[in-house]
Amino acid sequence: MKITDIKLHTLQHPTLTQSRHRLIQVPGLRRIQYTHTGRPIDTPMQSHILEVETDEGVTGRIAPTSINKYQLEILKTHAIGESPFARERLFQMLHKGTRWVYQEPGWFGEFDNCLWDILGKTAGRPVYDLIGRVRDRLPVYLTAGDMDLQGYLDHIDGGRTFGVNAYKLHTYKGGKADIPLLTDVRKAVGDDYDLLNDPVCSYNLREAIEVGTAMQELDYIWLEEPMHEQKMNQYQELCSTLVIPIMATERLMHDMDITAQWLIQGATDRLRARATFGLTQVLKLAHFAEMHGANIEMNGPGGLYGLVHAHAGCCIDNTDFYELLGPADPKRLRSEGEEWGLLNAPLIEAGHIAP
Repeated sequence: MKITDIKLHTLQHPTLTQSRHRLIQVPGLRRIQYTHTGRPIDTPMQSHILEVETDEGVTGRIAPTSINKYQLEILKTHAIGESPFARERLFQMLHKGTRWVYQEPGWFGEFDNCLWDILGKTAGRPVYDLIGRVRDRLPVYLTAGDMDLQGYLDHIDGGRTFGVNAYKLHTYKGGKADIPLLTDVRKAVGDDYDLLNDPVCSYNLREAIEVGTAMQELDYIWLEEPMHEQKMNQYQELCSTLVIPIMATERLMHDMDITAQWLIQGATDRLRARATFGLTQVLKLAHFAEMHGANIEMNGPGGLYGLVHAHAGCCIDNTDFYELLGPADPKRLRSEGEEWGLLNAPLIEAGHIAP
């Protein structure tokens, strides 16, 4: 079997419109700190689909994709005529050659996912069977944007209606305001509910230590991305000071090698990953983290409206959760996929996701 063509399709939704991020300054802090809000715009929403065609009629597909037309031409130059089963060789060529085609690390990840799709279709097996499952389903945590206490509790209650027993706060109010908020959420949900905190780079080192210390007492599971990730030395100090696991690398997770270095250098306790940068890369990082006694946690849906991360999460021993971002709706991923023609996106059932 040979790759004969690689295509990029653009779909435009007839009714849904796009939104854009707008920066806003966080009030009540001594320093100047920014976060964002959503701003709707009057432009139709689009989705892009990547297809890899073969001479035997088997096509690999992934959506949505961020691969652009220039990257498409690079892929055509190097992959047409190659076997889609030579996935590791193609990965190594494109990974090692990234510098010489002037792209960012991880740029070809969705092409890699198409190769996994071709392999599964050819074998007549789901991709999780090809990797090897360790579980049938993965627990879900629910999360959304910055809210007040009642907003978080209402969202948590919404998740509980379909069995979700874990929640991650995104809060951009600064450490001084977050400690009482985190305390009140814990009191409200009780001791048998899993809680996580992601302040999205809104702390300085002192705040991260103070909040992390409070989180340890409140039995939160991890503290995610408390500071900007350019500050490796501060993350090293944070990790060495606190017992609670620190999870950095969300803005670095496209780069497999830098992500690994953060764990090697003691600047993070858990790795962040996303399969939009390639399922092969996620599996390499997962096994690397496993050998270091660390977890890897996947960010968002990861392609095919949650389906790729559902497959991956059921095949990785050292991961705890699937991240469900947005409204408390067990059918949301399926509904979003159906808007663009994907009919088998996963459902959330009894607080878990399964491929």
